[in-house]
Amino acid sequence: MDRFRTRESGHQTRHSFSFGGSYDPERVSFGPLVALNDDLLGRGQGYDAHEHADIVLVTWVVTGELVHGDETGTSTLRPGGLAVTRAGRGTTHSEHAGDTATRFVQMWLRPGSTGGDPARETATPDLSRPGLVPVAGAGGLALDVPGATLAIADLAAGETVDLPDEPLVYAFVVTGALARSSLAEPLATGDAFEIVGEPGLSVTAAVPTVLLVWTFQS
Repeated sequence: MDRFRTRESGHQTRHSFSFGGSYDPERVSFGPLVALNDDLLGRGQGYDAHEHADIVLVTWVVTGELVHGDETGTSTLRPGGLAVTRAGRGTTHSEHAGDTATRFVQMWLRPGSTGGDPARETATPDLSRPGLVPVAGAGGLALDVPGATLAIADLAAGETVDLPDEPLVYAFVVTGALARSSLAEPLATGDAFEIVGEPGLSVTAAVPTVLLVWTFQS
């Protein structure tokens, strides 16, 4: 299924779910995941200060550098960097590419409860370990989204990884491609699996591939 696309001067975004002016009643969420935006920003381009409340933002930088500003100051997230922003009762932030074009994936989730103090944490996960590496939720940065976990796999060509046996699994191909499987035709960059109640599944990388895998209890 094709993704929605937003094009503006200096940036392009592909949306895996309904977002902004793009709406499809059958593509509004998957579990608590309500947005997955794949952004490409030109040098110095991005989003000026804007507010979020009662949402959890998970940001993964693929290439370039993402300069983030909020009430606490300015920081830069580089390739392989992960940030979790728990907006709580409200936070105002900005996001811009640094000195080079930047690609990042940002995912929005409904929190388990509303209000509370806003908070932001960052990490650079070690993906040298084989298989899926937990990075947020259980074993990683705090999400405050009950039953949600995010893992990332950096797969070599031909490497197979078992997908988690959870009620809901969302697997997004950040870079590379997956070989044809019993699940679907080959998946390439930007494609995703939405898996409901199917344990015992695995995928194989056709070329070097980075895979984001969300699991949800419901």
